Amino acid sequence: MYLSHFGLREAPFSLTPDPEFFYGYSGHQEALNVLLVALRGGEGFIKIAGEVGTGKTLLCRKLLSALDEGFRAAYLPNPLLTPFELHKALAQEFGIKTPAEATLHDLVKQVTKTLVELNRRGQKAVLCIDEAQAMPTESLEALRLLSNLETEKQKLLQIVVFAQPEFNTLLQGDALRQLRQRITFSYELPPLDGAGVAGYIRHRLRVAGYGGGDLFAPAAVAAVAAASRGIPRLVNVLCHKALLAGYGQGVPVVDVAQVAAAIRDTEDAAPSRRGFWDEPLHRWLGAATAVEAVLLLWLLWSALA
Repeated sequence: MYLSHFGLREAPFSLTPDPEFFYGYSGHQEALNVLLVALRGGEGFIKIAGEVGTGKTLLCRKLLSALDEGFRAAYLPNPLLTPFELHKALAQEFGIKTPAEATLHDLVKQVTKTLVELNRRGQKAVLCIDEAQAMPTESLEALRLLSNLETEKQKLLQIVVFAQPEFNTLLQGDALRQLRQRITFSYELPPLDGAGVAGYIRHRLRVAGYGGGDLFAPAAVAAVAAASRGIPRLVNVLCHKALLAGYGQGVPVVDVAQVAAAIRDTEDAAPSRRGFWDEPLHRWLGAATAVEAVLLLWLLWSALA
């Protein structure tokens, strides 16, 4: 493995959503701020949408780790549940013991009782659901009914859903118009721009224990930014493979050649024709030299061919 070769304590570009690696840049930090402000204000239903790989799960984990003792949080990573299974999972998350023969009505009563008790103790109950675009329509309706639970002054359960953009399309259907009207805060998680990718790479290397100078040459960073289209998951994949290539070649710094190998080995790593060529070159090239810029343009042209 390349850790000792590059002076790293742990793998910097793992796909596991570790909150310690959360990069508070631009839209990601803004999304976290929106979530914290909305939850502290007692807002009932919040939606975070973003393309595949833009860091929704990591944002969710970061949010859960940022909540203080004034919150009691439940987390559902798998939303492909029937209404009964949804209530059962929520009960389990809140530590409610339910008999095997419990009906949906029984579960609703027990969950409501627990939420009332949490409210009495001054705690805000929060339910975070990842990959919400996979939820069946009838379960989304059950979720809406859960969001209706409230006292005279505040909601008993605040709900945060993290979803891909198709969830927005799903909400436009007549069957979910009531749920659509319940969403009080909504945020679209953007991909990283060129500067964001550069900072993201430096941040993850630093968290992983790297203490030297730039481990990725400017042109290598620019190539990663363009080929990944600013999607953090693809940045991780490309950087990991580029480090492996650099280790195999015994080089001290990752350059365009190693990133080129990573791009060739990654199916989804290539700038879209419109997305790349419509952007000004300085967005991607950064501090690359003229020679590096030519090499980078050749690399990207080859990827598009």
